[in-house]
Amino acid sequence: MKTTVFSTHKFEEPHLLSSNKGKHELNLLEVRLTESTASLALGTEAISLFTSDDASALILEKLKDIGIKYIALRTAGYNNVDTKKAAELGIKISRVPVYSPYAIAEHTMALILALNRKLIRAHNRVRDMNFSLNGLTGFDLNGKTVGVLGTGKIGAILVKILHGFGCKILAYDISENRMLIEKYGIRYTDCKTLCSESDIISLHVPLNSSTKHLIDARHISLMKPGVMLINTSRGALVDTKAVIEGLKTKKIGYLGIDVYEEEEGLFFEDHSDDILQDDVIARLMTFNNVLITSHQAFLTETALTNIAETTIYNLDCIEKGKVSGNEVS
Repeated sequence: MKTTVFSTHKFEEPHLLSSNKGKHELNLLEVRLTESTASLALGTEAISLFTSDDASALILEKLKDIGIKYIALRTAGYNNVDTKKAAELGIKISRVPVYSPYAIAEHTMALILALNRKLIRAHNRVRDMNFSLNGLTGFDLNGKTVGVLGTGKIGAILVKILHGFGCKILAYDISENRMLIEKYGIRYTDCKTLCSESDIISLHVPLNSSTKHLIDARHISLMKPGVMLINTSRGALVDTKAVIEGLKTKKIGYLGIDVYEEEEGLFFEDHSDDILQDDVIARLMTFNNVLITSHQAFLTETALTNIAETTIYNLDCIEKGKVSGNEVS
């Protein structure tokens, strides 16, 4: 099947080619899917998209006009695709529902540890021959209360990791995981209670109309002074401007994010020679208690292999008219 692969990154290209084994004709493009680049898919039946690609209604119409029938996502989430419009146009969508929840959970823990023990600041000091420990004091994770918003695959693995550190764990989800309660002693509660009782809060819920800006000024006001907030899920779960106010007042003592609500066109690209136009993230970058990674939590060899293999499997099923089990309805 002829497939145009948008937003192809150097780190994933060898995995895609290895998994494909020459079965499909892949047109690998570095550019993102936008209104101006949609025409590059002309002559192919399918396209493959990444997190930063824009598959909104107008772009889907353009894709339909040039003969695109299928979208193979290289992601679990699909909030960048207008699924309702795709259904109207008869464009079928498949995704990679699971690639490595361990990768995300472990990166979450890395952010917590790096912020707590001020590893970035310590590293930079030592490189400058400054071996002073002043200002590097952290806290014991053992005994701290961690609130996990969302206990799906990723959240559940984080719970296991946190339990190993001796943390008390609060959780919020629309459905309770009995295994987590019985094995790790977590306590499910409402979002308000979780925010008010947690020393650390980590987000692991999907982005939809009910979760957008779940962490807003109201919920931040409930949090403990100096709380640590971690987001490795979706950027728009957090009202970034409200978080900045929380940082300024020291209500939020630490912030670790791997996602950002305006990351489209910013993350995954080298802007080192550009003038940063986004004033919000520029303000975030001025705080020494903020750690930002550019959507790299998934970036492990295991995850990249699983993403590539599932994407090619989805294309195999599309070509053969089979159900993959990964369709987005």
